[in-house]
Amino acid sequence: MEVSQSITRKSASNLALAFILLPPEKRAAMSALYAFCREVDDVADEESVPVPRRREQLAQWDADIQTACAGGEPMFAVNQELRPVIARHRLPLPLFQELIRGVAMDLDTQRYDTYAELELYCYRVASVVGLLSIEIFGYQDPACRDYAIHLGKALQLTNILRDVGEDATRGRIYLPQSELTRFQVTPEEILSGEYSERYAALAASVAARARHFYRLANDTLPAADRRAMMTAELMGSVYWRLLVKLEHRRFNVFTGPKTRLTKPQKILLILRTWLRLRTGATTPNYGRP
Repeated sequence: MEVSQSITRKSASNLALAFILLPPEKRAAMSALYAFCREVDDVADEESVPVPRRREQLAQWDADIQTACAGGEPMFAVNQELRPVIARHRLPLPLFQELIRGVAMDLDTQRYDTYAELELYCYRVASVVGLLSIEIFGYQDPACRDYAIHLGKALQLTNILRDVGEDATRGRIYLPQSELTRFQVTPEEILSGEYSERYAALAASVAARARHFYRLANDTLPAADRRAMMTAELMGSVYWRLLVKLEHRRFNVFTGPKTRLTKPQKILLILRTWLRLRTGATTPNYGRP
């Protein structure tokens, strides 16, 4: 798992941080899954490479993960390390392919007209990762799949709100055009990094939708699977705190430093999540006022 673990360490992402709560075998398996997600996302985001070439590269990843799922010898090192994880945890090929379709949406789509269109994107790039992850974590109740879908959408909407300024520099606006129209915010304002009370109201509306999915995730997580979902629950806690921080700065992501949690804040959330689930506490770390 050397290649996957190297990619995971270098990423320094919140998802990689959450692996600390897993036993060694599952931690290695999640590193392999994360490395696959990171690699295909990087292919789609590499703007120095022409779009047709990136599309070809994603097709190669699609073919290679099909080989890995079929028990063959994949070409990419990440998929070679992922292959035994796929076999051990019976990770389904259609979910990997759905993820590739999700990152490929960034090759063609720079605007989303409605929430329905945006949530399809969120499902593909985030909920699908959750659905794959819970197979590694292990669960008893099939309702855990609904939990993974809801939590994935909550995390991705939070991520979108945090990264509006960065995405704008690449010409991308993920916030639904229908919401821009409703709050009288023009795409040009976002692309130029213009903050306004109208934008703050627009972002608050999207945040309310994210909060809705956090609540759904908390409400649908089966009691029997709470401990198994410890890593996912930590992710929920981290991104919930990010959302609260964004709300405190009234969603002004166009100036100042990027909204992040400090290392002490992350450590505190790790300890709180671990203690809460170990003691069987049902009070959520997210999804409530």
